[in-house]
Amino acid sequence: MANSAQASKRARQAEKSRQRNASQRSTLRTSIKKVIAAIQAGDSEAAKEAYKAATPVIDSTAGKGLIHKNKAARHKSRLNQHIRNM
Repeated sequence: MANSAQASKRARQAEKSRQRNASQRSTLRTSIKKVIAAIQAGDSEAAKEAYKAATPVIDSTAGKGLIHKNKAARHKSRLNQHIRNM
C-alpha cells in the first residue's frame, strides 16, 4: 500500500499502464495466431490477408516499446517465410 500521494499516483499509473500493455500484447498475439491458423489451413489468400493485417499491429507494438524491434522483425520475417513456402 502506498504511503504518500506520490506513491499512490504512481501505483494508479502503473496499473493503468499494465492493463494497456496487456491489451496490446493480447491483440498482437491474436493477430499472429490468425496468420498461423491460415497457414496451417493451407489457405494462401487468407494467410496473405491476415499477414497484411498483422504487420501494422506488430510494428506499432514495437514502436511503443512493448516488444523489441528485433522481435517484431523476427515475427514478420518468419510469418512471411511460411507464406512464401506455401
